[in-house]
Amino acid sequence: MTDPVCPTDRSELCHLVDEVTGNEWLAKASHWLIAKPLSILLLILLGVVVRWLLHRAISKVTQRAAEGPLPAIISRGKVQQVLLEPNPAATERREQRAATMGSLLKSISTGVVAAVVVVMVIGQIGYNIAPLIASAGILGVALGFGAQSLVKDFLSGIFLILEDQYGVGDVIDVGTATGTVEAVGLRVTRLRDVNGTVWYVRNGEILAVGNMSQNWARTVLDIPVAFSEDLDRVTEILRDVGHQLWEDAEYSSDILEEPEVWGVERWDPDGVVVRVVLKTAPLEQWSVAREMRERIKARFDADGIEIPLPQRMVWHRDMPSGAPEGPLHGDANGPGATGPLAQSAEPSGARRAEDSQ
Repeated sequence: MTDPVCPTDRSELCHLVDEVTGNEWLAKASHWLIAKPLSILLLILLGVVVRWLLHRAISKVTQRAAEGPLPAIISRGKVQQVLLEPNPAATERREQRAATMGSLLKSISTGVVAAVVVVMVIGQIGYNIAPLIASAGILGVALGFGAQSLVKDFLSGIFLILEDQYGVGDVIDVGTATGTVEAVGLRVTRLRDVNGTVWYVRNGEILAVGNMSQNWARTVLDIPVAFSEDLDRVTEILRDVGHQLWEDAEYSSDILEEPEVWGVERWDPDGVVVRVVLKTAPLEQWSVAREMRERIKARFDADGIEIPLPQRMVWHRDMPSGAPEGPLHGDANGPGATGPLAQSAEPSGARRAEDSQ
């Protein structure tokens, strides 16, 4: 049989007070004023302890991740060990990534623990929590449908950080914008382009991202020379300039491998294009390329190598005897042209042809 004073409660204090005093009001008062608050307080304390333990575990994991070894750079050459040494930029990026993930995990754990404690407290008060859980599930589904883009942005941000696709200081191309990453959030990524414009890109809208500063970079230089130049001599000069830059102490830590001359890349109307490539450290490809261009220009000038300049060839024909004066007749560029300016070629190269009379 159930107790008439505490029919649905399991509080031993209510039963004890009822048996000792025989006072129904005092038994119920002890249950609601002492037993229930103590149970709720115990649940809250238990939730606080669980939250503290979870946060402590997350902090240890993120701290270990922040202090972990740098990823090895897959390269060969004399500066590999230099790049494997810790550097402030990589350390700051790793710490920022670990702090972001730690903050996210702590927020999730706090929300889960708080939700469980609230439901258990409501159950202790005496309400049926089954309809509440069902309502919360329906509400969650409705919010999920209504905020699909927001959920998509957050999930994409989590995977961007977990997979280390890019970090603060990287130069990336996300299609709609290209620039240096200034902040990586769970919802948006902030980057600044070369003109100083700040772009805010939603993580869920990033379908493909190109990272120009991860592990290593490559500088590709297409060097034009005149058609009359000896390509073997030009190739030897380019190799020599690249080797001197490779041996330069100022740039030795920025160039991972000795520059290579890949040879003739294409024929342009102006001349022949020879391709030179350099494998560099991240974010150093542009400064190395500028220095390489300057040295090639100085060496070409010293060795008399001609760099093509825009040229225009103009052909003149004498006016046929008896031809009427006035506008040109026929096709000015065809074989039957009769005007003083018979043909004008498109811009092409380094020299201007002599006018033929």
